[in-house]
Amino acid sequence: MKHIFGKFAYGDAPRLNCWWNQTCEIPTRPPLTEGQSCDVAIIGGGFTGISAALHLAKFGVKTVVLENHYVGWGASGRNGGFCCLGGGRLDDTALDKQFGRVDRLAFRSAEMAAINLVDALVKQYDIDVDRHSSGETELAHRARDMDYLRRRVSVIKENYGLDATLVEKHEMAALGTSGPFHGALTVPAGFALNPLKYLTGIAAAAEKAGAIIYHHTGAQRITRTGNKHQIETSSGRVTADKIILATNGYSSEDLSPDLSGRYMPAQSSVIVTRPLSDDELEQAGWTSPQMVYDTRNLLHYFRLMPDRRMLFGMRGGLMTGPKAEARALMRVRRDFELIFPAWKGVETPYGWSGMVCLARNQMPFVGKLPQSENLYASLCYHGNGVAMGSYCGALIADVVLRRPSQTPYPESMKGPFVKFELGRLRRMLMPIAYLGFAIADR
Repeated sequence: MKHIFGKFAYGDAPRLNCWWNQTCEIPTRPPLTEGQSCDVAIIGGGFTGISAALHLAKFGVKTVVLENHYVGWGASGRNGGFCCLGGGRLDDTALDKQFGRVDRLAFRSAEMAAINLVDALVKQYDIDVDRHSSGETELAHRARDMDYLRRRVSVIKENYGLDATLVEKHEMAALGTSGPFHGALTVPAGFALNPLKYLTGIAAAAEKAGAIIYHHTGAQRITRTGNKHQIETSSGRVTADKIILATNGYSSEDLSPDLSGRYMPAQSSVIVTRPLSDDELEQAGWTSPQMVYDTRNLLHYFRLMPDRRMLFGMRGGLMTGPKAEARALMRVRRDFELIFPAWKGVETPYGWSGMVCLARNQMPFVGKLPQSENLYASLCYHGNGVAMGSYCGALIADVVLRRPSQTPYPESMKGPFVKFELGRLRRMLMPIAYLGFAIADR
């Protein structure tokens, strides 16, 4: 397997200290040890792959999921747990220019449908996900960002039909959201959850519907014989009519030429505190259960969870390895203390990192890969995988079945899935991009 980061990023070390693993028992599933045949094979056991498996199995499709480690090992089981609007990075002006207003509104409808899908799955399968937060709040990092948030009120109404609430700086403390912010905007869409509990729940539902999930079964090579695909693993082989690649930021350069060079993994790091006392919450002035993020390009995202631990995350480092990982977590802790100086003495016993996935055209890709017969992919959610990854899993199931989708499938999500400059060396673009973002954030 050819990856663009070093081996450390694809091993267990970055997630060893992940809080979510303390909250949820990981079901044991065997590896594939023999030959297996199916209608659809899915490579990747995260939000996309498991959602696709669930929706395919419900239609009676014989579905096999191949997961290199275990369900939730990757970004899906180590993210911040924000089920919210998002998935692409193109703003309204860019979407209108490239695809037209109608398609832009279709994508905004897809964002809402993604949240609603997660909500429906949690309720349908009665999954305890430690749910909290009434929508999502964006915090003004600078005074001038309030002008942007004020403009956002009408934008939110046009795109989503929602009435966003603007919060002025002097109102923040009364809402339990004190800090170095200049106001906020709350959008009544989305909620926070425990991502590993959610994923574990829908994986159980997929198996009950008939899907087969193999752990510790990494796909090593795909070949085509006649009208069938062969997937070679370390200990067996799967013969499938169709294949879905759902590996997102943990994709391999050599699994399909259609994928090579067309995705950009980017590290994100998270810390979690011990439970905070009433006095500590009052000292910091933060008692709100809202999930929040700020207006930086290299944003911070955080939320006070139901057990009163604070989760705090931000974009991670550009390098990989034990020392680079330690430095990235130190930067997260530094920014945590800048925002919450009252908590300088509060321990953060949990800290980890994972990889989100970016596309060159800054939009998710969901569809058939052009050079390969019956080979499909869904990836690149730009850090918003809880909702959009789940949604795209359901969407790719419809595409594979050639079934008209009952939910929005805008042209902006169909590609083309274009290559980054520099090919396998494209990571060299990230320091330049991050420097530009950091300057813009001042």
